[in-house]
Amino acid sequence: MADKEATVYVVDVGESMADCHNGRDESDLDFGMRYVWDKISTTVAAGRKTWTAGVVGLNTDETNNAQDRQGLDGYDNISVLQEIGPMTMNSLRELRSAIQPSRSHAGDVISAIVVALSMIEVFTKKLKYNRRIILVTNAESPIDDESADDIARRLNDSNIELVVIGVDFDDAEYGFKEEDKSSVKRKNERILRTMVDQCDNGVFGTMAQAVAELAVPRIKPVRPFKAFDGPLTLGDPSKYESALSIHVERYFKTKRAAPPSASTVVINTDRGGATQSETLDEDTEMGGAEFSGVKHMRAYRVNDDDAPGGKRDVDFEDLAKGYQYGRTVVPFSESDFSVTKLETKKSFTILGFVPFSSYNPSINLGETGIIVAQKHNEEAELALSALIHALHELESYAVARYVQKDNVQPQILLLKPNPAIADEFECLYDVPLPFAEDVRSYQFPPLDKVPTVTGSVLKEHRLLPSDDLKEAMGDFVDAMDLSSFGVDDEGNPAEYAPIDETYNPTIHRINQAIRARAVDPESPIGPPAEILLRFSKPPETLIKKAMPDIEALIDAAEIKKVPAKARGRRGRKEPVKPLSGLDIDSLLGESKRTAISADNAIPGFKQTLATAEDDATVETAAKQMGAIVRTLIQDSFADLFYGRAAENLRVMREELISLEVPALYNTFLTGLKKSILSGELNGDRREMWFKHIIGGRLDLITQEESEVSEVTADAAAT
Repeated sequence: MADKEATVYVVDVGESMADCHNGRDESDLDFGMRYVWDKISTTVAAGRKTWTAGVVGLNTDETNNAQDRQGLDGYDNISVLQEIGPMTMNSLRELRSAIQPSRSHAGDVISAIVVALSMIEVFTKKLKYNRRIILVTNAESPIDDESADDIARRLNDSNIELVVIGVDFDDAEYGFKEEDKSSVKRKNERILRTMVDQCDNGVFGTMAQAVAELAVPRIKPVRPFKAFDGPLTLGDPSKYESALSIHVERYFKTKRAAPPSASTVVINTDRGGATQSETLDEDTEMGGAEFSGVKHMRAYRVNDDDAPGGKRDVDFEDLAKGYQYGRTVVPFSESDFSVTKLETKKSFTILGFVPFSSYNPSINLGETGIIVAQKHNEEAELALSALIHALHELESYAVARYVQKDNVQPQILLLKPNPAIADEFECLYDVPLPFAEDVRSYQFPPLDKVPTVTGSVLKEHRLLPSDDLKEAMGDFVDAMDLSSFGVDDEGNPAEYAPIDETYNPTIHRINQAIRARAVDPESPIGPPAEILLRFSKPPETLIKKAMPDIEALIDAAEIKKVPAKARGRRGRKEPVKPLSGLDIDSLLGESKRTAISADNAIPGFKQTLATAEDDATVETAAKQMGAIVRTLIQDSFADLFYGRAAENLRVMREELISLEVPALYNTFLTGLKKSILSGELNGDRREMWFKHIIGGRLDLITQEESEVSEVTADAAAT
């Protein structure tokens, strides 16, 4: 398949395209352009110069095409809105302003296709391209089909695919039929369908189906990438004649997909371009605003009493890595670091074999590869085929040590045979395995018995499931089985969530949002496509069908609804009461807490507030907690206790909001700020204020958080 593409979009912008039909609240033009913008924005996102596109306007108020300039008749009201070329954001923005409903309806669809055909022929010449014309129209303008047969033959001769997508065109396969269709539109549909049928590469469809399919994520095909080309060995061929060596090639079979990454940009107020060293030289225009990429710069300084200001700049080359060892930093030079590196040579060596039955698939790691014999090497093909069939017959996997190239960390791969049986592809599949240090073993108590301290084993216990519970759980699992809940095209039971229809919602949602924002920077981004959320919850029909088994499981497991934890405000004089209504403190003989220990400040503060019966107790607890926070900051060596102080402050803030006494917190924080910024707390503690308090969102309590607060959002910001 050619790697180059030349696509021309023929868009009908006639006055009839400005109308709304079939209950839609958007015009036919906007409805059709949803498909066009999606295709064009995908081309822009690809950023490939060999993917080119052009746009021809049909029924435009002006006339601008090569055929009209040559004096040919029948090409009125057809304009080339963009010549064929690479699509950019600037092109996309210009097209948005150019594609608007006109006041004309005299343009001819066949003539517009000829204009697009000529553009492709001139641009591509005889080069190898994927050529395509996409026509979007509601077919309300008269069509002269006298030369339609000749144009279809010309499209075939130039190997151009013709895609006709009509607004409200009838499509029996999709199940759409427009009622009260005009005779002109009905006739034009027949003309366009006949023309598409005459093309070797032709597609005819209705816009409703095209727009509906836009929600289906497009899977990007990945080209085969050769990761390894060399010998696969068993033993050391340089020492032993009996060692095995097969020249193989390794390719990626699966590759992890990741969402597109974002770049940090800044609005460039200088229209002449970026001139400061902090910005890149390259500007990008998007949505009418110019943005400049941000270039990060770092400066390294060390304390030096002899330098101006007590700081001295240090070059990056003079820095050394340091690792914390207790409270000491141990420097590690590059020469020392090289000792830790494992010097490896490119290799692919089989270490041993394991039977199918002894391998646990749960330890698979990473991406899958495929191993085949070197091309045009019959000896390697025969040897690899023998190895594959031997592994298959013995029901064994091979375990290999893989080093992609010199000085690269080795991997342990599991090689699975795939013999050429029943026309399957003959190869080895591989998957990375963990090293022993990567495996974490955890011991859990048994699920079917309860060992006691005396050494006896209990088979019946309140923590063990009863036979009735096991049976109910089995029925529930069977009732919620999704493996055959789906229906295929013939109405037979099928898998409900096949792997090729299960999409990563994060990746495709971000891609959809980027395309929407690129096409229209002002409009809000629409909700996620239903196809991305289809498998996020079990189907309602299945839940309804399994409801008897669900209720039986609830009864067998004696599931009780847990009361929701009380959230929000509670009265200052209303202590928290347990559900049982018992006074636990009285039962345990514990007195009301009066002092909060600095070693256990958070639980003590919460318990004091929970048993507070008057405002004075709450105020005293807040003052004690504030004193603990001040002490932690004052006694902190560098930033050692800043984290504890911030956590105490966060709990203090949350509890006082809950008790509707934000003034206690705001008063304390105002005083704390003055103490920190003035240096009263044993030196420079500004890092605590700016990083932990402001950065941790522990600033003043505003009226948005507590209705009884007297601090506004603007006041808190200052």
